[in-house]
Amino acid sequence: MRFFSRLLFLLLILTAIHQNSKAQNVEVKTLGKGIVFEPDDNSYSLKLGMRFQSLYVGEWNLEDDFYSDQALVRRARLKMDGHIYSKKFTYKVQLGFSNRDTRNSSSGGIIQNSGTSNIVLDGVIKYNPVSDFEIWFGQTVLPGNRERLISSQKVQFVDRSLLNSSFNLDRDVGVQIRNTSMLGEMVVRQMGAISIGEGRDITTKNPGGYSYTGRVEFLPFGNFAGKGDYTGPDLEREEDVKLSVGFTYDFNDGAVRSRGHSGGFVYTNGGELVKNDLHTLLADAMLKYQGVSIHGEFANREADNDNGFGTGTAYMGSIGYVFGDNIGLSGRYATLTKTGNFSSLTEHSEMTFALSKYFSGHNLKIQASAGYLDYVSRDDLMRFQVHMEIAF
Repeated sequence: MRFFSRLLFLLLILTAIHQNSKAQNVEVKTLGKGIVFEPDDNSYSLKLGMRFQSLYVGEWNLEDDFYSDQALVRRARLKMDGHIYSKKFTYKVQLGFSNRDTRNSSSGGIIQNSGTSNIVLDGVIKYNPVSDFEIWFGQTVLPGNRERLISSQKVQFVDRSLLNSSFNLDRDVGVQIRNTSMLGEMVVRQMGAISIGEGRDITTKNPGGYSYTGRVEFLPFGNFAGKGDYTGPDLEREEDVKLSVGFTYDFNDGAVRSRGHSGGFVYTNGGELVKNDLHTLLADAMLKYQGVSIHGEFANREADNDNGFGTGTAYMGSIGYVFGDNIGLSGRYATLTKTGNFSSLTEHSEMTFALSKYFSGHNLKIQASAGYLDYVSRDDLMRFQVHMEIAF
C-alpha cells in the first residue's frame, strides 16, 4: 500500500499543477465519473477515477462445526482513460493495488512474471476509424462470458459465481475488434481477439501458441438503458423488456496454464511445461424488466489431453429485483462438474442469497450475502460475505 499512497500523492501534485495552468480545463464530474483534465486545444483528455471494496468473509465448516473469518481490502484500483490526438484514439489504464489483485496465481508473484507484483490490470489503446467499429491494442479483458464482462464494481452479488471463477477467460495481451450492426430491429455485436494466451503481463517468452476468441451478442429488443446488459441489477428499471444473448468460443493453442489464461502453470515430473490445446465454449443471457433481472450462463472447457488442466462444465442462474428505495434482493444457483480423471477443477454447487443497498448506484453501496457450498470431495461450507463499494 506504500506504493499506492505515493501514487495518490503524486496525483494530487499533478492536480494542483493542472488547476494552476491557464491552458488547462479541469472538470469535476458527478460521483462515479471522476475528474477530467483537458487542454484548450482538445489534443488529449485524462479522466481520473478510483474505487475500493472492503470485504468481510466468514466460513462455517458444517462437518467439524468450525468458523473462520477474515477482513480485507478486496480491491483498490485507480483508473485513467480519455483520448489522445483525436477522439478516434482512446485509451484505458487500470491499476490494482490490493494484495488480492497483485499476489495470486493469475497475476503476480510467479516465475513467469519475474516474481513481482502485477499491478497493471488494463493498458489498452482503442482506435475507432468508423462508426460502431473499434480496434483495440494492448491488455484488457477478453470477450468471454457476460459475468466476467460485467465489472466487479457493478455485480449483483458480493462476488461472482463459481462458474466465472473456473471458466472465465480474464485478461490477456493482444489485438481485439468490436463491431455493432443492425439486423432489422435487432442489435448484433461482434467481438474477436487474438492474444498471447498466457494471461496478463507475462514477462517470459510465449511458450505455446496464441489464443483465438470470438463472441457474438444478440439484442432483439434493442439496447438496454445505461448499458444495463453489462450490469448485474436493473437499477435503470427498464420500461420495456430487454434481452441480450451471447455466445463465445475460445481456442487456446498450446496452453500451459490449467485454465488457459489463468490458473497454475502445469509441469511434468521433470519440470517441463505441459502444452495442451484448450477449447472453451460459453453461452449467456440477460433479461431485465421494471427492476427484475434474470441472468443465466453455461460454460464448458475441453482439452486435447487429460493431464491436469481445468476441464469440465458449469451452469449458473440468478434472479434479482430492485425495489423503489434502491434495495435489491437476489438469489443464485451454480454447479460445476469436472471431466477427465485429472481435471484440476473442484466439483461443487453453490446456492447464494444477497441483500444490497444502493445509496448512489454502484458508486456507493453495501452488499451482504449468505451461501451454501456443497462439495463432492470436501467438507460443505456456509459462507457469509459483507462488502462496501466506494467509487468516484
